[in-house]
Amino acid sequence: MLLILRWVLLSSIGLLPVVAGTSARAEFPERAIKLIVPYPAGGPTDVLARRVGDGIKARLGQPVIIDNRAGAGSNIGAEAVANAPADGYTLLFGTSAALAINISLYAKIAYDPIKSFDPIVMIGRLPNVLIVNSSLPVKSLQELVEYAKSGKRQLSYASSGNGATSHLTGAMFNARTGTEILHIPYRGTGPALNDLIGGQVQMTFTDVLTALPQIEAGTVRALGITTNIRSAVLPNVPTFEEQGLKDFDVTVFFGVVAPKGTNPEVIAKLNGAVADLMKEPAVKAVLAEQGIIPAPSTDPEFFAGYIDSEITKWRAIVRSVGAEIK
Repeated sequence: MLLILRWVLLSSIGLLPVVAGTSARAEFPERAIKLIVPYPAGGPTDVLARRVGDGIKARLGQPVIIDNRAGAGSNIGAEAVANAPADGYTLLFGTSAALAINISLYAKIAYDPIKSFDPIVMIGRLPNVLIVNSSLPVKSLQELVEYAKSGKRQLSYASSGNGATSHLTGAMFNARTGTEILHIPYRGTGPALNDLIGGQVQMTFTDVLTALPQIEAGTVRALGITTNIRSAVLPNVPTFEEQGLKDFDVTVFFGVVAPKGTNPEVIAKLNGAVADLMKEPAVKAVLAEQGIIPAPSTDPEFFAGYIDSEITKWRAIVRSVGAEIK
């Protein structure tokens, strides 16, 4: 009898860690989740991140705190998440910069987009559009290329800074078309647009959401969308591919990642919350209004593969122009 009682007691004690562990996993999240946004508050990335945070809160029942950690091309925020505990309570709302471009652009960064993060879900991608000063006598991609090669004047394009997607897209455009349009870097998109409107530069590549008010006002002219499909907010603007420039697909993508080693069950729970949010008609409408193309899949493995392909693409672009930030 004593042996039987001892066996029952030991078995019960042995089961306790399993039960506790299962309960802990089932109860995630037990406290607030921090979603780090590596950009300032109020910008388009921040606005989208807050929408995602609200969706997670509504579905998982815990607050989602938006933590804006801007700086160093989004590296500061990305590094904070890479070094955080892999428990699902600190997440990164990442974009192309942190998750695809900076690994090739910066001479040294303290994280790796593949080795430091576990993808949770891709939200979508925002196309760029090529816009020119309205006084420039061109109305298509072909006319721009011909005008740039004619030698009538030295054309220049503005970017929001060295290494920004607007800079690298212009460099890619030069390489693909054989043009030598001069790059003029600015400290941000606002100053770049101001000088474009004022005629100090003739063109820029920027996201469709930023360009839309100026296009509607007639201060700039849109020549082409830098993706293989047209933008919902600029349906009458043809893509680069439609105008003969094949395989020119440049967008800014958005997605959520966690520190490497996060429990797969936690990843699945967070993924399910965001994937469910993306199905809401109101959310779909907001994305459409902002010109964001929803991701074709909310599966974490899809996002992992997409990040990998974007790293490869941007590495080639960065190397082709010899860009580096130290």
